[in-house]
Amino acid sequence: MNRDGNISVHYDAGEWWNADVEQVENQGNALGIPPNMSDAHTINGKPGPLFPCSEKCKRLIFLQLINLISYYMRDAPGTDCKFQISLADTFAMEVEKGKSYLLRIVNAALNDELFFTIANHTLTVVEIDAVYTKPFSTEAILIAPGQTTNVLVRANQIPGRYFMAARPFMDAPVPVDNKTATAIFQYKGIPETVIPKLPNLPAPNDTEFALSYDKKLRSLNSPKYPANVPLKVDRNLFYTIGLGINACPTCINGTRFSASLNNISFVMPKTALLQAHYFNIKGVYTTDFPDKPPTPFNYTGAPLTANLRTTQGTRLGKIAFNSTVELVIQDTNLLTVESHPFHLHGYNFFVVGTGIGNFDPKKDPANYNLIDPPERNTVSVPTGGWTAIRFRADNPGT
Repeated sequence: MNRDGNISVHYDAGEWWNADVEQVENQGNALGIPPNMSDAHTINGKPGPLFPCSEKCKRLIFLQLINLISYYMRDAPGTDCKFQISLADTFAMEVEKGKSYLLRIVNAALNDELFFTIANHTLTVVEIDAVYTKPFSTEAILIAPGQTTNVLVRANQIPGRYFMAARPFMDAPVPVDNKTATAIFQYKGIPETVIPKLPNLPAPNDTEFALSYDKKLRSLNSPKYPANVPLKVDRNLFYTIGLGINACPTCINGTRFSASLNNISFVMPKTALLQAHYFNIKGVYTTDFPDKPPTPFNYTGAPLTANLRTTQGTRLGKIAFNSTVELVIQDTNLLTVESHPFHLHGYNFFVVGTGIGNFDPKKDPANYNLIDPPERNTVSVPTGGWTAIRFRADNPGT
């Protein structure tokens, strides 16, 4: 229980592979393509009763849908599978009617933004990435990989069992693991034979909900918790983010997909960067990472499918201590547009603006929120769009 009298519960929304994840990664590298998508999403490590245990045995009979009094999983014809609805595969949280609960939700998935909701219950967002927000109510939240969101939920419904659910948001033509993870919000004294009520989640490609939700996120900006947004900017950075294709003689297809910033794919050095910096070890990195793309183009226009080679290197950009920085992160339509989680290690930053299409440095800054923008350490750049952040470079060595 926290100091406000709310009972705190931690939730990890994640992904699960029915394989050794290192082998999955190695296979993707050998083929030169992204690794296989996950086999399930999970809530606190468990996929929930709606997840079929294998592709051959996925005949789920959910008798609630035909108004019967119980549900079960039946043997799939022609297989040797035996299904059971088991609490071993489902996280359940017992609640008492009339009490409030603080849910600390973490997206621990690799690359999937996730919707999260509880059937018949309203969520009140109060904190993101360990920073208080102006509270607002919502039927569902959207949380990107690496982000955290704290919500208050009051157990004020008819005592019963209610599904909590998490599933991906993807508004680009990119394949994802589209399975829904479920857990149970269970009122005290209700037997496990009671059928959980199903939630209403936003559609998997509901861009309108995603953009509207993000606009509701605001810092408290109170005397006790001020939003110290840099109003004067010392350094302006503009980074494009996207995919490329490079030659790979050892790959099966002869090429490899490569992620890039400003058309530069990072090469992991054998010597740690901080070690090289502090001990003045030469030849580990260069300090010529560009402040903007080497060649401007219509970043979110028609898909570009030719000349997709990226530059490779261990290139860093130096920033003066205690200077203020504005960084605009621009998605690109290199092969395809896609949302991108972006984390700035060792810092919180203010998300002062976001939009769809190409960033316009003459018009878009006029619409920045410099009063109470959300403060966080991880942001999702929207599909085919851009995000502007500001921060003070006061944490050297991170």
